[in-house]
Amino acid sequence: MGEDDFRHLERLVTELDCRGLHARVVRTHSGRTFVRVINPKATSLAENVTCRAQAAPSHRDWYYWWSWGEKMHTVEDPAGAATKVARVLAAVGE
Repeated sequence: MGEDDFRHLERLVTELDCRGLHARVVRTHSGRTFVRVINPKATSLAENVTCRAQAAPSHRDWYYWWSWGEKMHTVEDPAGAATKVARVLAAVGE
């Protein structure tokens, strides 16, 4: 993982924190890095978000990815990605 990846993940953490979610960048011993997000009002609602590049025909675009491997959102808009995560982790009645 490079510094660009880490910077993108930290930007997402900042946006998630602004939405009242608990988020932190986790680095495993194997080198895997992701954002662990938890809804503090319903701690069973949690998600791990990764960041990686996807090769396009003429360049590489960076994206946030859901834990199940689906592309979520471009890293150029961490606020938009945080909104999606907040929506998925919202408890009933929030």
